[in-house]
Amino acid sequence: MRTSTVQAQGSRFRLWIRATSRWFLFCLRSEGFEHYRCDRNLSMGMNLGNMSKMLKCAGNDDIITIKADDGSDTVTFMFESPTQDKIADFEMKLMDIDSEHLGIPDAEYHSIVRMPSGEFSRICKDLSSIGDTVVISVTKEGVKFSTAGDIGTANIVLRQNTTVDKPEDAIVIEMNEPVSLSFALRYMNSFTKATPLSETVTISLSSELPVVVEYKNHMH
Repeated sequence: MRTSTVQAQGSRFRLWIRATSRWFLFCLRSEGFEHYRCDRNLSMGMNLGNMSKMLKCAGNDDIITIKADDGSDTVTFMFESPTQDKIADFEMKLMDIDSEHLGIPDAEYHSIVRMPSGEFSRICKDLSSIGDTVVISVTKEGVKFSTAGDIGTANIVLRQNTTVDKPEDAIVIEMNEPVSLSFALRYMNSFTKATPLSETVTISLSSELPVVVEYKNHMH
């Protein structure tokens, strides 16, 4: 059973998902909603499977409203058709989840790479056909993605490139210290499922901290 913690705060709505050794954080700022109101901070434990079942009942163009009261053990999902001739509401029971230790620590990362998200997705997918792990190395020469498997090895090197027509096509490398870290490609490929959310991805690396893969979408 996969669970999540939803935090409603004054200026943002956050969904935390714990999966073995990984954390997934989905954050929507208040300006991303047509209407957003949160009188006090709430933290709600939800069963992802049950939430998915309810959300699948919404039409593609429906307006979705999420409502919860402080101290309540349920959350309500309301779906309204664009023509307002159909309204459905579903009430889901909440779960007790410890949310005290949720958060990504503020820390100084040794190296930070910003690159096109589609390129990062392709690299992870291509390397998966060769090996099970990827070594990400950042030096003054650039960032290198390497893998090795039964059929051979593969190395992909990207050099810093900021002289591009579109900012989202740039490769920007900030290196305080060189790093070389190994990660399971199945985890990297699970992160790249967020590629449609943003044209760029930021990868923060440090030998003493978990890797952070961040997709930012600036809504207009």
